[in-house]
Amino acid sequence: MDSFIRRIDPFFSRLTTPFIPLVLLFTRLWVAWVFFQSGMIKYSSWDSTLYLFEYEYHVPLLPWHWAAYIGTAVEVFIPIFLTLGLFTRPMAFVLFGFNIMAVVSYPALWEKGFYDHQLWGMMLLTNVIWGAGSLSFDHFFNRRHLHHSY
Repeated sequence: MDSFIRRIDPFFSRLTTPFIPLVLLFTRLWVAWVFFQSGMIKYSSWDSTLYLFEYEYHVPLLPWHWAAYIGTAVEVFIPIFLTLGLFTRPMAFVLFGFNIMAVVSYPALWEKGFYDHQLWGMMLLTNVIWGAGSLSFDHFFNRRHLHHSY
């Protein structure tokens, strides 16, 4: 059994390693799309957004109008960075915290949307821990820097 495990794990590692950049790209694009869409809805129906932040969402530590502006900006701009794979780890970390704040601030979300937020949180953590992968501007700039730093 021991020798089987020592053979099978490296085999599957070689088999799956080429797909790592695609998985990291997939997680970035999925989460970016979800949050960008949400931000655009907030932006396009601003009166409703202000109402929701004043009466429905309970964002701790921030006045509701600040929370509305900051929340909308985060949902519109950070997904652009994720899509490009630029500053991926810090941007995914900020969006991970934002995702937690969304769940905490809107308990009505728990019944129908909590699973989605868990999924997005895990996708974001994937990019916080492993970065953007080779299909990103982060990789391009890091590789370029390594070639020019001798």
